[in-house]
Amino acid sequence: MKKQETLTAPKLGFGLMRLPKNADGSIDIEQTKTMVDMFLGAGFTYFDTAYVYDGGASEAAAKAALVDRYPRESYTLATKLNAWMAARDEASAKQQFYTSLERTGAGYFDFYLLHALQRANYKVYDDYRLWDFIAEQKALGRIKNCGFSFHADPELLEELLTAHPEVDFVQLQINYADWENPGVASRRCWETARAHGKPVVIMEPVKGGALADPIPAVREILRAADPEASLASWAVRFAASLDGVLTVLSGMSSVAQMADNISYMKDFRPLSESERTVIAAAQDALNADRSVIPCTGCRYCVDGCPSNIPIPDIFKIANRQRGNEAFRGRREYTIVTTGKGLASDCIGCGQCVDACPQQIDVTARLRDCAERFEKA
Repeated sequence: MKKQETLTAPKLGFGLMRLPKNADGSIDIEQTKTMVDMFLGAGFTYFDTAYVYDGGASEAAAKAALVDRYPRESYTLATKLNAWMAARDEASAKQQFYTSLERTGAGYFDFYLLHALQRANYKVYDDYRLWDFIAEQKALGRIKNCGFSFHADPELLEELLTAHPEVDFVQLQINYADWENPGVASRRCWETARAHGKPVVIMEPVKGGALADPIPAVREILRAADPEASLASWAVRFAASLDGVLTVLSGMSSVAQMADNISYMKDFRPLSESERTVIAAAQDALNADRSVIPCTGCRYCVDGCPSNIPIPDIFKIANRQRGNEAFRGRREYTIVTTGKGLASDCIGCGQCVDACPQQIDVTARLRDCAERFEKA
């Protein structure tokens, strides 16, 4: 293992991607403030946002709920630069950094990331000279630690970490559902990062909420093992139990979710051997159900869709539909597609496939959903 300076942080991080919303769709700042107070009060410090989250509203919420209310040294703040979804050229990509500084009012970023690197986009970060740019900002003291978030195969991760040994950490999607999933390769990516001595920030430990409300077979396994433990706790603790983990991000959307996460992470206890056996059984149950669409609801596929199809909403309904719930599924499908595109409106342009961090064959899945929800 290559030597790497040790970074430390409490094991639970607050992901600001899925903040609570008001009826009009805006972020509920007052509830967010309460959640921030609970989080810091429990001894946690790591907050994670991004330039593109909620069209910039997430960074603004970080300012209102955190930066304006607490001493700068009492927390650590991470944000990200997205060169493939929110930039048209090198200048606009670099401007994201300065805009993020202005939105958050943080003065500097403790952790700064190049956002969501994958096969379809990683070269643009070279084309726009962004690796050098964040190194320059670090030298100026505006960034304390630089890294990147990653959604691709271990071979590309190996290539990037070899080319950029200067990065301080890497952010990976790791959860028990994707541990051996070849489309995500959580285990192999984690092993690659550890081989390079890089601390790992974990994202999607609950897979966009899917592991907080898993398929019935998984729910039964986990409930039988510990009726009192929340289903989400199994997923977060699985991720946090891995070696070399700096923190595990949880995208909390309510005070109740914050309270649950604090209840088992404040005095974190790694999984025992018997609990690992339970997780292995849950993994087997997930692998046996091929109907589940592995969508995390990140919505990267939505903005560029020429047919304005609410893809994650449709997939969520498809995953929830079980047994005799066909009528309910069609009803919910009608609601989420009202005023938007239908699954059958997909023109097969492939934009969604290129944007998907989970490498889902989105167009094929939309055809399946059209057949399921649009027939008489």
